[in-house]
Amino acid sequence: METSHETKLCSTEITSLWTQYMSDSMSICVISYMLEKVENSDIRSILEFAIDLSKKHVKAIKSFFDKENYPIPYGFTEEDVNIKAPRLFSDTFLLKYLHIMAAHGLTGYAVSLTTAIRADLREYYTRCNNEAMKLYNITLDLMLAKGVYTRPPYLYPPEQAQYVQKQNFLTGWFGNRRPLNGIEISNITFNMNKTVMGKALLLGFSQVAKHKEVREYLMRGNQVSSKHVEVFSSILHEDNLPCPPTFESEVTNATVSPFSDKLIMFHTALLTQASVAFYGAAMAVSMRRDLGAQYTRLLAEMEQYGEDGGNIMINNSWMEQPPTADDRVALAEDKN
Repeated sequence: METSHETKLCSTEITSLWTQYMSDSMSICVISYMLEKVENSDIRSILEFAIDLSKKHVKAIKSFFDKENYPIPYGFTEEDVNIKAPRLFSDTFLLKYLHIMAAHGLTGYAVSLTTAIRADLREYYTRCNNEAMKLYNITLDLMLAKGVYTRPPYLYPPEQAQYVQKQNFLTGWFGNRRPLNGIEISNITFNMNKTVMGKALLLGFSQVAKHKEVREYLMRGNQVSSKHVEVFSSILHEDNLPCPPTFESEVTNATVSPFSDKLIMFHTALLTQASVAFYGAAMAVSMRRDLGAQYTRLLAEMEQYGEDGGNIMINNSWMEQPPTADDRVALAEDKN
């Protein structure tokens, strides 16, 4: 049987650890600021649980990297956060933020587990998954207890199970469209919940960012998110289905930034990448053709937005390079 100390970390394992280090070092900065501002004791306890997880993860990843003689990423440090900055978000938003980020963590850890080969890495990501599940559950339970979580629409049961009988089940361009099925509703409400949180986060970030180009980029992101919320809302309203509430009212009028523009841009990129991934997954299982076309359009818009943000990060030396394969051509040319 293979033992972990006999086998070097492979590319997928190194990359998963690097990606998690970047995200968790960012989370430590964000949550440390939130802990300075939170008033509700129940939400405070969840924030404390979340930051403890991130600190444990960063420590574990440093240990993995040290054993491989792999350089520790720069990530984010105390220089990227000002915990004394004025309050930017309400307690309700902090809870919503933790809930959505826990959902992202569940997705990321699942992928990391399935791309890990070494036993110690698989054990590590199994623990991370279990921790993310606990964080997800306690945030959802508290949102339900406080009445700030809107349940997805209910579906009344048919008299019996049925097969699809007509080809127009797949259409949606012209004439009467069939009602949304449960798979389509699930993906629309899931993506809409993420988008309304991201929209409020970008609104707050746009008020406090220091660089003009960053503020303009974030305001553009807020507009893009607004449009996507309108698209999702119109699809649900067509079938008289309720929509999740928005969270802009949970953003204060503060203009002093709690975070560096580097952190703000990284966080925005993280949410943009997640949107691209989840839109793609939703498009794959949407059976109405008009929904596939909508996701294609929205996905392309998010990809372009992400690329433009990447250029801003590169121009300001804010984008840390992920683990990369050796350029064999360049190595060969150096010999000339």
